[in-house]
Amino acid sequence: MTLKVAIAQINPVVGDVAGNVALILHKVAAARDEFGADLVVFPELALCGYPPEDLLFHGNMRRSVGRALEQLCAQVEGISLLVGYPEYEDDRIYNSAALIADGRVVANYRKRLLPNYGVFDEQRYFTAGDQACVVEIAGVRCGVTICEDIWRSGAAGAAQEAGAQVLLVINGSPYDTTSQRRREDVIRARVAETALPLIYCNMVGGQDELIFDGGSMVVAADGEVVQRAPAFEDAMLVVDCEIKGSAVRPLPGPIAPMLEDESGVYQALVLGVRDYVNKHRFPGVVLGLSGGIDSALTLAIAVDALGADRVRTVMMPSRYTAGISLADAQAMADGLGVHHDVISIEPIFHSVNQALADLFAGRDEDVTEENIQSRCRGMILMAISNKLGLMLLTTGNKSEMAVGYATLYGDMAGGFAPIKDCSKSMVFRLADYRNSLGAVIPARIIERPPSAELRHEQKDTDSLPPYEIMDPILSAFIEEDCSVDDIVARGFDRATVGRVLGMVKQNEYKRRQAPPGIRVSRRAFGRDWRYPITSGFDAG
Repeated sequence: MTLKVAIAQINPVVGDVAGNVALILHKVAAARDEFGADLVVFPELALCGYPPEDLLFHGNMRRSVGRALEQLCAQVEGISLLVGYPEYEDDRIYNSAALIADGRVVANYRKRLLPNYGVFDEQRYFTAGDQACVVEIAGVRCGVTICEDIWRSGAAGAAQEAGAQVLLVINGSPYDTTSQRRREDVIRARVAETALPLIYCNMVGGQDELIFDGGSMVVAADGEVVQRAPAFEDAMLVVDCEIKGSAVRPLPGPIAPMLEDESGVYQALVLGVRDYVNKHRFPGVVLGLSGGIDSALTLAIAVDALGADRVRTVMMPSRYTAGISLADAQAMADGLGVHHDVISIEPIFHSVNQALADLFAGRDEDVTEENIQSRCRGMILMAISNKLGLMLLTTGNKSEMAVGYATLYGDMAGGFAPIKDCSKSMVFRLADYRNSLGAVIPARIIERPPSAELRHEQKDTDSLPPYEIMDPILSAFIEEDCSVDDIVARGFDRATVGRVLGMVKQNEYKRRQAPPGIRVSRRAFGRDWRYPITSGFDAG
């Protein structure tokens, strides 16, 4: 006896229930007709997309999900279907999985553990289930669980105690640089706990800040990964399971590699830009290309995500722009084949200075004039975005966002921030990684000391500690919640630590007004960073 399971690693669109149903039916047909599967498994909340957030409270979401289930029951034939959906019952909503076969829902499971940390706030929406679900498919007893249920012991064990021979886990598990290894550690723990093989289906795709990286897998009862789907790709993984007595043995198949940090982060950024632009139906993007490394990396990501014909760049020099910045920006744009414009900000900058001359009389130039330049550039880019209908990509990194080394309504103006969660140190590593695939970023851009070029011979280190010192301090505070004493104990100067953390605290108001950006770390500014703007907190 055998059981053939198709794992459908799909990229749904949040809120587009009809479109998601069409995608599901297409994959169902492929699993049945091309692969002869007994069962096809889809991710958590695949009907509505994940996370649906407050769309769940809308009456039409409830009606759309109800119609979708009826459509699936009517059209799925010759195969069983396990699909995640929001289940409405009176005034409660459950995060559920429906098993559809023979024209009806033959079993239903309600997620028992609702995550309420980091980027997750499921307790705002869902009621927890309290029952195991074991259903027979092709003569095999399959235990159903959903995502968080396997991150702690209990739900998997309950399925095993209820007679399961294999565990089916549907997931909406987002990416960070450690996510796949942690998932596999957790799965091995549940497999060891239950002595059952486990089939894990994860979502893929970008949803606002979150990236779902797929990595669906099959793990045998001894804890060995016998199949793994590729990361960051729509995929169908088909596993044949041999049944001997009560034991289920999944047969080996393709095992896609786990991506190392830079390759994984880069692919996450490419997927995030592609999905954000395409799901919002923008024809393309525009970005300011300064001749610096941040905009250079952002351009490489955009071209890899969308193609050169959908990307436009603008160089906006001022009196402080170095000639090599103009040359390097032009060289990179030419090398990638994107449309590149050069528009000087000098006339606008001069006009603003003239308008403010009487008011500012007797006062020395300072950061005010630097910010005016940045806002001149922001105005030009937003005008191009408005007129041409292009999404404006901002180019700021996490280090800058952390300490406020950015200008509100200037370089922070835009619709999406691809490298917002990448430290400056990570930006350099990603640039080297991208060039290892084929040189697209001129070497001089990577080698030059970073500069905003808003005053004569300016360097970032005029205002900030060196990035090789500042970035580890920021990582310890933001991603590990370390105190000043904790960070000093790692060998950093106390005054420098206090200065850096002080800048983080002072600039929360800027981060609240920044565009969304792609989350790649364990803690990004956005969904899982909720610090108050007004605060007397002392990080010491």
